[in-house]
Amino acid sequence: MSKRLRFIIILVLVGMGVSFIYPTLQWYFQVPQDKKLLAGSSREQIREYAQAKARKDLDALKEAVTKDPNGSVPETYAFLIDRAKQNYKISKRDIPDRWTLSAVLAGFKNERELFMEIENYYRKEIMDLKDLRSRSLQLGLDLSGGMTVVLQADLESLKRRLGHEPSLAERQDAMNRALEILNNRIDQFGVTEPQIRRGADDTTIIIEIPGDADPDRVRAFLMGKGSLNFHIVDEDATAKLIEYQRANPGYTPDDPKYKVDFIPPGSVIRGYYTKDKYGIDQLERYIVILEDIQENGLDGSHIQSAQVARDPITNQPTVNFVLDKEGGDKFYKLTDRYKGKSLAIVMDNKVKAYARIQEAIRESVRITGFNQEEAQNIALVLRTAALPVDLEIINLQAVGATLGADAIQAGLQASLWGFLLVVGFMALYYLGAGLIADIALLLNVFFMIAILSVFNFTLTLTSIAGIVLTVGMAVDANVIIYERIKEEYKLGKSAVASIEAGFAKAFWTIMDSNITTLIAALFLSQLGKGPIQGFAVTLSVGIITSMFTALFVSRLIFDFLTDVVGFNKLSISWRLRAS
Repeated sequence: MSKRLRFIIILVLVGMGVSFIYPTLQWYFQVPQDKKLLAGSSREQIREYAQAKARKDLDALKEAVTKDPNGSVPETYAFLIDRAKQNYKISKRDIPDRWTLSAVLAGFKNERELFMEIENYYRKEIMDLKDLRSRSLQLGLDLSGGMTVVLQADLESLKRRLGHEPSLAERQDAMNRALEILNNRIDQFGVTEPQIRRGADDTTIIIEIPGDADPDRVRAFLMGKGSLNFHIVDEDATAKLIEYQRANPGYTPDDPKYKVDFIPPGSVIRGYYTKDKYGIDQLERYIVILEDIQENGLDGSHIQSAQVARDPITNQPTVNFVLDKEGGDKFYKLTDRYKGKSLAIVMDNKVKAYARIQEAIRESVRITGFNQEEAQNIALVLRTAALPVDLEIINLQAVGATLGADAIQAGLQASLWGFLLVVGFMALYYLGAGLIADIALLLNVFFMIAILSVFNFTLTLTSIAGIVLTVGMAVDANVIIYERIKEEYKLGKSAVASIEAGFAKAFWTIMDSNITTLIAALFLSQLGKGPIQGFAVTLSVGIITSMFTALFVSRLIFDFLTDVVGFNKLSISWRLRAS
């Protein structure tokens, strides 16, 4: 491989690394603390914040334009000018030469449109920060704290699914399976190093999640209580209910003043929900479904696999899933019996979508009616199976870091001093070659952090220990190479020949030692949990990046100095300096 191609590869990798690390740098060094706290809020809290800010700004604008209609637009409201300009163009009006307060407000039809524009501005600002945080490195419970969630099992839901009072063994089995499913969901959502354990009794589960206390992170992998079922829609009763809702806009099933007498026995009213612009479930209307899941539906536990695809005609997201044999047989009979009727997907007693059954379906099923994010979340829940027992969040609270700020600072200083001592030793002992090793070492740490960032890794003290260990291993690889080069140089070979022979003879020694360590680290990352897994992941990534920088980057720098710059002597040892 030519030097130019190797150089281009390194430049491309460095560029990719910068793009991977940049969100982390933005989050920790550019975002103010108050904005970080807002980004850690729930979607409901973000909606309240955006609407409150919009109301305040709208009042301030109205007051300002009353005092001075021709006054300049404050910098904080400059974002309104672009929207006002678009509205002027749409209505085919002349765009003002100067954007005064009155000119900007005239660009909106009414106060409601202006309010929505301001609200969208604040909503987008915080939601973008929420997305930025999800793409950055997170700190674990021991470094930054996090949140603790206590889940309570609803044994009545288990009783309904089993059809009888659950025995002690059945309760134990349901809770054990719930623990396993939650572990799978958390891992697939990228929430690393969670601590999940049973509570003091047999009906509670405690989850500790590192990072900022964001309730949406819990809801993301828990997806509500955990039930997912398919029910047939009672279309006659639904049509009557829709008419009733139109005549009674404030209708809710729980309100005793609304009396509905056309719901037949065996049918129940459920809300049909869609996502609003904040990603919050919003009630659209109520529909009627057949309640008996044994006769007129299917339990989601029969789903074996699920994935997100795109409809070839509409290009809308679809969730495709495969049922087990028992579920396939039941679903075929159900869809054959109710052909031409509608089938509703019900999650935690909320109808998420419903569609007409065109033909009998057996194992492979496709459902639509979701946006991309919701389709991915539903597919994830389907892949990791519906929970065998419904779980309710009974307590959610933020927890502080287990280490004090002074201890964290001391640990960071120790790591920095250790790194600087290694860099200094290599430069003093191996002279010019030591500086090359230091460059490779810096790139090694850079590539490690970039890879961990792109996978949204959660950094804890144990994972930092893995990073520090790989720094030592990266230096060790350079030491092996340099000692081989020195041996060849002592024999009187030229600088180019010594470098060629040194790298060739050290290659398999480095590969053998690193591959055996990598195998052990990979096994630990798969079989270990919690801190052990974090240590193993950083160690695995560090081994790969250290081999790359020691064998690829260092070699390129040596070749550049000898072939391009024209160095014919090596600066690799005090005793060989003048050879």
